Amino acid sequence: MLGARQAWYGRARFDSAMAGGLTMAGVDEVGRGCLAGPVVAAAVILPRTEDASLDLMCVTDSKKLTAKRRHELANMIRFRAVSIGIGEANSREIDELNILRATQLAMGRALERLDIPVELALVDGNVPASTSVACLPVIGGDMRSLSIAAASIVAKVYRDQWMMRLHRDYPQYGFDSHVGYATKSHLIALREHGPTPYHRLSFGPVRDCIGDRRMVESG
Repeated sequence: MLGARQAWYGRARFDSAMAGGLTMAGVDEVGRGCLAGPVVAAAVILPRTEDASLDLMCVTDSKKLTAKRRHELANMIRFRAVSIGIGEANSREIDELNILRATQLAMGRALERLDIPVELALVDGNVPASTSVACLPVIGGDMRSLSIAAASIVAKVYRDQWMMRLHRDYPQYGFDSHVGYATKSHLIALREHGPTPYHRLSFGPVRDCIGDRRMVESG
């Protein structure tokens, strides 16, 4: 518990130092490497004071958490956050723009959907959002910033739930297990059934698997 408290304190202090007196959001995305589904970004504004975010002590990079723990923390973040915005770029936009620009678009949309305008966005990684808001890219941000870590959890839970709904329409692809990533079972399903309208046709593994196969409609 002491280690978790120290990590939380470091992330909260990092946010305070970066924000100064500005209204700030942490931004992170999930789904860039997937073969299907949207790329999703979340923007999270946390309370300004460190004491107010103390019960977010266990918030960390979403990849280090179990699915159950992510859901628990996502609910806690929604309760404690000042505002949360979710942005998506769908598979068609990814194919038209490329994944980098689509990711920037999703992050910009997440910032636009906050209830409160922000003056600064801390963005995980080295790519700024497509937005007029001042962005500060932070390498390894989900381990350094509490607000970015919170955004990573919110984005991951939101996208996983999105893919669970897609699984109901296309159960043959196993979206409930791999959520769109390039697993062996996903590639086999692509070869066997062809792509859905939610697959990213510009991605090499999808092109290699489907050839001239027509899209599979739900139902």
